[in-house]
Amino acid sequence: MKREYRFFVYIMASISRVLYVGVTNHLSGRLDQHKEDVNEGFTKRYRCHKLVYYEEYQYIDQGFHSIAT
Repeated sequence: MKREYRFFVYIMASISRVLYVGVTNHLSGRLDQHKEDVNEGFTKRYRCHKLVYYEEYQYIDQGFHSIAT
């Protein structure tokens, strides 16, 4: 049986309107990581905690293509 995959391109925002674009295969878990500042880096530094947009794709290269265009 072939496994179905789901990938998400998402945009997070801070109160000061800083945006972050990411790609993941587990959106709800990744959003929790952003909101809890689990990982050091851009989103923790700029407090990008609000999901403002996402799109779902079956293949990850489709998601990367949507970011590049």
